[in-house]
Amino acid sequence: MLSELNPYSPGSGLTPPHLVGRQDEIDAFDLLVARNRGGRHSRAIVLHGLRGVGKTVLLNQFRDQADRAEWLIVDLEGQASESGQEAVRRKLARELALAARRLYRGKGMTEKVKQALSTIRSFGISFGGASLEVGIEPAIGRADSGRIEVDFEELIEDLVPALKERDSAFGLFIDEMQDLEPELLTALLSAQHRAGQRGWPFFVIGAGLPNLPSTLSAARSYAERLFSYREIGALDEKSATDALVVPAKRQGAEYDVDAAELIVGASGGYPYYLQTYGQAAWELALDRRITKEDATAAIQRGNEELDMGFFPARWDRATPGERNYLAAMAEDAGNPSQTSELASRLKTKPQSLSPVRQSLIEKGIIYVPDRGLVAFTVPNMNDFVSRQLQD
Repeated sequence: MLSELNPYSPGSGLTPPHLVGRQDEIDAFDLLVARNRGGRHSRAIVLHGLRGVGKTVLLNQFRDQADRAEWLIVDLEGQASESGQEAVRRKLARELALAARRLYRGKGMTEKVKQALSTIRSFGISFGGASLEVGIEPAIGRADSGRIEVDFEELIEDLVPALKERDSAFGLFIDEMQDLEPELLTALLSAQHRAGQRGWPFFVIGAGLPNLPSTLSAARSYAERLFSYREIGALDEKSATDALVVPAKRQGAEYDVDAAELIVGASGGYPYYLQTYGQAAWELALDRRITKEDATAAIQRGNEELDMGFFPARWDRATPGERNYLAAMAEDAGNPSQTSELASRLKTKPQSLSPVRQSLIEKGIIYVPDRGLVAFTVPNMNDFVSRQLQD
């Protein structure tokens, strides 16, 4: 079929042509927006799950909902490297200055707005953000100490009167939240905690790997009560089938039942894999009927594409010692691995593997689902690792 009509779009954070199976989360954020409009505070939302399940897509969906509600919006992405962490601070200040235009454009410059913009400018000067487009002097003694936890809370406090005057809110949307530097993370959690206590219209909306809830709790013990935590997993069979079949149907193509079942089964219900296999099936089908033979070939081609890009992005970052660790994990067929058993397989003591395990966690390749266990952050990574060992 024609490639230019291919409806599938595998990619990081790309919205699928048919978003299904996430209505509960979308409704939860709609409720948060509605409650804020009525002056009632709600817990912010944190999404967590494996890679490829659509967390970034949902985060972008929430952002669009907030934008329609005329929120003040800032987007961030956590960075694990030292240089990346410094860049995140600068981006926070810069994006806040740019987003602040929503406070005064079209609705006039009130005293509350002036105070908010003045503090935003002070914060920007302290952390390297962009200058505001209007002639506002920086606030003296507000958000200018250079200490992120103190300055960020003062920033939010001075924003609140202007936000309430506009029936708005400040939404900080953070992807890869587990990679935020500890000092910035604790500053955001402290501000969110104070926002809940005082009814401030400020919300951290985060997304990250399965270890994100434990990372937040380790940073601030009360973090477990700050957020509505939502685990984002694989789609159920019906939703996965709809995600695959409906986009093709809109373009006048249809799957044979056994073809759709084959692809859905191979994908495990993970949206990224559905898009990858669906894209390949469209390209391989000779006409607008996608057969089981097409599906079989599409899975093979899709796996080849995943093996060239999606999986190697993790494997190539691992050292030889770390690859041995991953190979030992692969023997558990995608189930969590006991660290003691891994040590036995590698014929060494568990303590000697701690640095390797920690390095793989920091690289986002594995995570700790429970005490004494480790698991891959990417679905089907075990199959890829096994294939590397066979080559």
